[in-house]
Amino acid sequence: MPRPKIAAVVTIYDMRSHAQHIVDRFLWGYSWNGVHHHPPMDLVSLYVDQTQPDDLSRGRAKLFPSMTVYPTIAEALTCGGEKLAVDGVLLIGEHGIYPLNVKGQILFPRYELFQEIVKVYRDSGRSVPIFNDKHLSWKWEWALEMVEASKTLDFAFMAGSSIPVARRIPSVEMPRGAEVQEAVCVALGAPDGYDIHALEGIQCMVERRRGGETGLVSIQALRGDAVWKAMKAGSWEAGGWDPKLFEACLCRSHTLASARKGFNQIYPTRDEIPGLVRLEPIAYRLEYADGLKATMLLLEGLVADFTFAARLKGHREPLSTLMHLPKPQRGNFFNPMINNIEKMFLTGKPTYPVERTLLTTGMTDAGVESLWRGQTPLKTPHLSIRYTPTKESTYWRS
Repeated sequence: MPRPKIAAVVTIYDMRSHAQHIVDRFLWGYSWNGVHHHPPMDLVSLYVDQTQPDDLSRGRAKLFPSMTVYPTIAEALTCGGEKLAVDGVLLIGEHGIYPLNVKGQILFPRYELFQEIVKVYRDSGRSVPIFNDKHLSWKWEWALEMVEASKTLDFAFMAGSSIPVARRIPSVEMPRGAEVQEAVCVALGAPDGYDIHALEGIQCMVERRRGGETGLVSIQALRGDAVWKAMKAGSWEAGGWDPKLFEACLCRSHTLASARKGFNQIYPTRDEIPGLVRLEPIAYRLEYADGLKATMLLLEGLVADFTFAARLKGHREPLSTLMHLPKPQRGNFFNPMINNIEKMFLTGKPTYPVERTLLTTGMTDAGVESLWRGQTPLKTPHLSIRYTPTKESTYWRS
């Protein structure tokens, strides 16, 4: 069998950019299950939208003569010819110098790059799988159009971040068919960047509940003092979240800050927590169509990782875990993502449904919209997205 040929369409290719983490692994390989694994495919073409002073793409092309850097997306996908000449496409629209809109969203051109890719598909009369890094677009309508195009043109389409496939500590799975009543995710970062990671942390767990995914009916984003007021409320019904789930998240964290000196990880009091948070605190309160309630909390400084906890009917204690991302300098948390992408390129079938990322993209957009509108609660009938998760989760069990 001939080795599949892969094209990469990226915004920038600088050190520690997502393109560098992902494309380098296709070129050099990566550690997997105790061996150095080389993907059984060849990355043959590359398009870079913005060339920065510390661009790596030309140097990589010299090291790997089988990879050519092309000036247009069409040439990258046709390898300089007239028709599609690759078997899979990486779309990495993260990092680079792009404008902000009035809501504070970075206008990464994922949709625009995607449209150029599918134009080649239409002109060639055939299509191949695409992986889109992180959320689909900053604009909901464009994200929906991207998923619909994948169905119309009949190609495998996967998207999302490394969180759903990351190693979990402890290595727990949400029981399929569980009755999940409430969930909380505590994470680092800020909106329109890290909210998508935390929302995917929630979604990859709760989608396995009884009845499968039914979609979201409302969202409210909180910021600043409103988050601390909600924390003191003591329950979802009172405008906050379950404090026992919040405690479970913090106790799974490997980076929990302490307000007091000492070698131990001392659990901070409720009054100490605000003083440990370095960025403006953010909360998204999510209400699902089947009654599930979930809260996403971005508390940079209190933690520097991603933890999840849920209350399941019939269980006394929460189900909780850390979605473990090692230090970003090496970015080994990209390894399971690449492994899932490989499987899609080899089989022509996604390893998890793109509808998960469509839903989390919509949640991200709606959360930013709620913040922009002054923390207004929003109805989300457009997010009534139903799907069935895969039988087994794709998280890194090794």
